[in-house]
Amino acid sequence: MNLASIYRTSVYAAALLLTCGTTRAQSASELMQKGDAYDLKFQATEALRYYLPAEKLEPSNVDLLVRIARQYRHLMSDASTGAEKLKIGAVALDYGERAAKLGPKDSDAQISPAITYGRMLPYQGNKEQVAATPLIKAAADRAIALNPRNDVAWHVLGRWHQVLANMGALKHMLGGLIYGKLPSTTNEAAIVCFERAIAINPRRLRHYIELGRTFAQMGKKAEARKYIEKGLGMPNIEKDDAELKLRGREDLAKLQ
Repeated sequence: MNLASIYRTSVYAAALLLTCGTTRAQSASELMQKGDAYDLKFQATEALRYYLPAEKLEPSNVDLLVRIARQYRHLMSDASTGAEKLKIGAVALDYGERAAKLGPKDSDAQISPAITYGRMLPYQGNKEQVAATPLIKAAADRAIALNPRNDVAWHVLGRWHQVLANMGALKHMLGGLIYGKLPSTTNEAAIVCFERAIAINPRRLRHYIELGRTFAQMGKKAEARKYIEKGLGMPNIEKDDAELKLRGREDLAKLQ
């Protein structure tokens, strides 16, 4: 049994102990509501203690599967090694893919696997990265088609353009030769996506920082400073905001 399976089993066992101690059976909606309180505080292990028993009651609940995938992404962020991140990420991906399959008309469900793929990419080999690339794009496109105001989907699509536009020419060529042709795109396409995400939800600092980082990669220092500093000045409201700010500060320092 791998680390992710062990972790999933231990969390579920704790959840069973927690729920068995209640005076009456709890419905999936009640369990989800209790889990949501911990989700808002980014306390993934505690949230799963309610979400996983709820899954046993309603295994086809798309909203619940999306929530569970998000908790495992949070745990992935907290893992100390790349190997652990990939193993926990695989659990998140499984839940996201189940949600996407069960919710073909649900924008949040469609984007869930793409978010996880994006989190896993830095720890994967070239072959896995190339294989995930078209899957991320397809998922983002589906999510946006279902809900053009899904700012998270626009952000994911922006990152897709940003990363591919700035992939080294040699790596891009080798990836095409060894694993299949990689798509080409531009930083300008990334900018359009991040600007759309900001217009939809101006409260997410990640949109500003990644827009600024895109301008930095284009050599447009004034625009890069403007948006990175905007993001750095905003309060942390999401799990990875502190990490994103660190990335933004590193890029800002390079502009001096």
